[in-house]
Amino acid sequence: MRIAPMIQVADVEVSSRWYQDVLGLESGHGGNEYEMLLSEGQLVLQLHRWDAHEHPYLGSRHAAVGNGMSLWFETIEFDAAVVRARSSGGHILFGPEYNPNAHHHELALNDPDGYVVVINSPFEP
Repeated sequence: MRIAPMIQVADVEVSSRWYQDVLGLESGHGGNEYEMLLSEGQLVLQLHRWDAHEHPYLGSRHAAVGNGMSLWFETIEFDAAVVRARSSGGHILFGPEYNPNAHHHELALNDPDGYVVVINSPFEP
């Protein structure tokens, strides 16, 4: 089993471009209602426009976005991801810094819709 989170966004194309630019993900679907983002051919994130379909269980665009949730992406190209994140225009929440509890480096920022995105390096024993 694999996890493939889907987040609801205001503008699928803007969010898709942001995740591609910052994380180096690739478009697997494209479009203005739904997007599949891939890493090395594997689905890692889905984007769905808030008002694209009648799916009341997806939440409300008027509620706090991502409350209690964060999206974590591990990359061996951490330093390059930090450079891209800084130039993305996203609000940096913290980092980059070393987390001694998790044994990796991490950087947290907000995506265009306000979701918390954390980029981390692999575990460093």
